[in-house]
Amino acid sequence: MKLASFIVASVLAVSAVAIHGQQPSPVDPRVGLKAGIDDAGVAVKNMELVASLPKAEGFSDPKNLGNLGFANSDFAFKDDILFQGNFYGFNFYSIEDPRVPKLRTSVLCPGGQGDLSVYGDLMFMSVEETRGRLDCGTGGVQGAVSAERFRGVRIFDISDLDKPRQIAAIQTCRGSHTHTLVVDPDVKDRIYVYGSGTGGVRSGEELAGCSGGAPDQNPETALFSIDVIEVPLAAPETAKIVNRPRIFGDPETGEIAALWKGGDHGPGTQRTSTTNQCHDITTYPELGLAAGACSGNGILLDIRDPVNPKRLDHVSDKNFAYWHSATFNNDGTKIIFTDEWGGGTQPRCRETDLPSWGANAIFDIVDGKMQFRSYYKLPAPQTDVENCVAHNGSLIPVPGRDIMAQAWYQGGVSVFDFTDSANPVEIAYFDRGPIDAARLTTAGYWSTYWYNGHIYGAEIARGVDIFKLTPSEHLSANEIAAAEAVKWSLFNAQHQPKMTWPPTVLVARAYVDQLIRAKALSQSRIDDVTRALDRTEKARSDGDKRSAAQELERLARELEGTSSLEPKQVARVAALAETMKGIGASLQ
Repeated sequence: MKLASFIVASVLAVSAVAIHGQQPSPVDPRVGLKAGIDDAGVAVKNMELVASLPKAEGFSDPKNLGNLGFANSDFAFKDDILFQGNFYGFNFYSIEDPRVPKLRTSVLCPGGQGDLSVYGDLMFMSVEETRGRLDCGTGGVQGAVSAERFRGVRIFDISDLDKPRQIAAIQTCRGSHTHTLVVDPDVKDRIYVYGSGTGGVRSGEELAGCSGGAPDQNPETALFSIDVIEVPLAAPETAKIVNRPRIFGDPETGEIAALWKGGDHGPGTQRTSTTNQCHDITTYPELGLAAGACSGNGILLDIRDPVNPKRLDHVSDKNFAYWHSATFNNDGTKIIFTDEWGGGTQPRCRETDLPSWGANAIFDIVDGKMQFRSYYKLPAPQTDVENCVAHNGSLIPVPGRDIMAQAWYQGGVSVFDFTDSANPVEIAYFDRGPIDAARLTTAGYWSTYWYNGHIYGAEIARGVDIFKLTPSEHLSANEIAAAEAVKWSLFNAQHQPKMTWPPTVLVARAYVDQLIRAKALSQSRIDDVTRALDRTEKARSDGDKRSAAQELERLARELEGTSSLEPKQVARVAALAETMKGIGASLQ
């Protein structure tokens, strides 16, 4: 389909679908919160703040709280260590006890957002600003051309967490605003990093081969591509760029600038930059897929050959100003794209802002193509002095449901369920009042990620917040416990792990709670399953275990034969039956 006709079709589809999420109640407790740094008013629902740490010493500007040169940025996790980037360097925290987090290591290393990823004993750091130095120095770089300047991806050896050591610095033409790990499940001796640069192209005098010319002037332009960096694990210091794929091109004509050309989508719409870059690329290696949020488009990629990603589909949206980030659901049948309208420093959640601007757009993936379903935006209006727009988040591993915890800068944290992609629903939140009552100051949550039972919030101006979910009518204690049972030894933003749940009584009870909430099974059937699970937990002797296993397997077969279910409940009943069979097999 040609781009122009595709945009028209997309706009018509968007206008025909209801907008969800932006239905503020006049009594929403997030409205009218007191401003303050350490004493701001707080509104919270179905979650609790269990710990809060201030910024590390040396990572703030007391003269200017909103100075982005010292802003906290994104997280990465390994074992019981939390890694946090900052525009001025990075910090490591011990989270062995999430209720008592402790600062462990601080390193000054300015150069931009400082987004981090971790793999084994390696840590990767994005650098885009022109002040970045090869030696991590804080003095900046003088002149338009300098051999001291660094813009690209740093690699650190973190085998000694107390003494990180830079071992490589891969220079790129546009720097690295963000980056993404790509781990090929079939390749064990190397990993890849996709570098996404959004800055201006540096001079070819500073880095050979760099050109910001238009494609018709220079087919080798550094625009309209991403950087694929190969990292040999036995010799990471030899990491290098191995490809700059033209993922925005037209394979039939050879045109490398074939997607959104820039401008607006018509009267009353937002201006969107030309698609010559990606802001974020989220990889899902187990499925061989990636989703790119690329300025004027959202794109779906095949990354089974990580050096040569291939575009499968692309979408546009008249309501999006800047395609910023992407998140798959666990089975890879949906994608959430965020719109960072205003760049993250502007108030875009006011009552006067359209609910489709600065929001999430939720798509189903059907036969390899993305189909728009709905928007989700923070439902509580914020003030003129609170920067607020959709930003980074991650899935919460509740079996049988698609749930996401998401940062909205000074809009706080919003936890929402998008299992029904056409009808997303908020189920929990945390919000503070403005950091300053008189002026717009950049603050709030850069990102909120679930990791091993807690939600971690990267607070731009304050520090680190840690939350736990609490049971509610939207989320049962069993569902929360089943999510907490999923343990990872590694989590990186923009690199989604496959979530799996072992066949346990706890997971089965989570499914039962969901079926009760949906009124999908008769009460007698629910009672039978509940009694069988109770009996399983009490079984001690071999005879009791065999009997419990037989009962579970019988009930599982009956569940599989259940008729007259709503289509969306069929999969949930099947998952319960499969879990019960697995429990039974483990008892034999």
